[in-house]
Amino acid sequence: MVKLDIFSDPVCPWCYLGKANLDRALAAHPEHAFEIEWHPFQLNPQMVAEGVPKRDYLAARFGGVQKLAEIHQRLKDTAAESGVVIDPDVPQRIPNTLNAHRMIHWAGLEGRQGAMVTAIMRAYWVLGRDIGDPSVLADLGAEAGFDRAVAARLLGSDADLDLIQQREAHSRARGVNAVPTFLIAGQYVLSGAQKPEMWGQVIEDLARLAQDADGKPDA
Repeated sequence: MVKLDIFSDPVCPWCYLGKANLDRALAAHPEHAFEIEWHPFQLNPQMVAEGVPKRDYLAARFGGVQKLAEIHQRLKDTAAESGVVIDPDVPQRIPNTLNAHRMIHWAGLEGRQGAMVTAIMRAYWVLGRDIGDPSVLADLGAEAGFDRAVAARLLGSDADLDLIQQREAHSRARGVNAVPTFLIAGQYVLSGAQKPEMWGQVIEDLARLAQDADGKPDA
């Protein structure tokens, strides 16, 4: 197996696109050797707990409504090239994602991390749900196979808050400063929403390297 570490934030549209592209490549190469782990990274770590209206926040951040429209159009065009439909205006709020990252962490302990990431990203980008709301996250946990009552109880506590923040700080200390960031085998870094074709090539190259290694005579 080859470790694929993914640093992402559910409210990042490029993370959503990057996951969609990776999922397509993995489906096309079911023999892939990737063992995937998702790592927390908050684009807005200082975001208030209740979140803020998304369009107003981004317009102020990126220099106005017109500039934001241009950024959104570029996102739509890039996604369309990979066959992905995304409407950046579906989510109405930008939440604090610390609790979402806690859910992803807990799901990982039960071997359901991929399903949890999928549920959270789909809820936000397709359904426009508030993934900063603990009750929404508990529902999504149940959707991903996590015990809802356990999720609700954990979200109502301080469990693993420090751990998630420490993991993010460690990622930033290692040089991760944007998402999505993909770390292959602990050595090779890819940034941004890579296309499915690129991931397909990576998977094929790794398989070829593994075959070459298996074919070498013992020393």
